[in-house]
Amino acid sequence: MSGADAEGRIVELEAAIAHQGVAIEELSDEVRRQGQVIDRLEKTLRELAERFLALEDVATPRPEITKPPHY
Repeated sequence: MSGADAEGRIVELEAAIAHQGVAIEELSDEVRRQGQVIDRLEKTLRELAERFLALEDVATPRPEITKPPHY
């Protein structure tokens, strides 16, 4: 392998590493954004579950506790 071939391969490797670095940063940013979306969705789901349970308590009254007829 000549010096020019080796230098060309080194330049190609450096370019590939630079592109991979950019790709890694973009992926990292996307993972961070998705984490924020998941956090918001989990918060919304918790709030909706609490509202649903509150409405369920109001909409479905508890049965009265009565003695069976044979008492």
